[in-house]
Amino acid sequence: MVEERATRKTRVGVVVSDARDKTITVEITQSMRHPRYDKVVRSRKRFHVHDEANDAKLGDTVRIVETRPLSKTKRWRVAEIVERAR
Repeated sequence: MVEERATRKTRVGVVVSDARDKTITVEITQSMRHPRYDKVVRSRKRFHVHDEANDAKLGDTVRIVETRPLSKTKRWRVAEIVERAR
């Protein structure tokens, strides 16, 4: 019997910090309409992401994928750089 690995969560966000070595901070923004008041509510979440090659720079759009804990705060790694900042 072969155990199949579960699909990992992926997110797409923008790099807001690349100051640390092999670590970037990615911000994911989400906007939704409030069910009762019909106002657009925006939320943002920041993830500490492992970037082994230090490829991602400030303003890049990246796809991140969930992984095992790499440090106290890092549980994500860069899957690919979707779009470079201009």
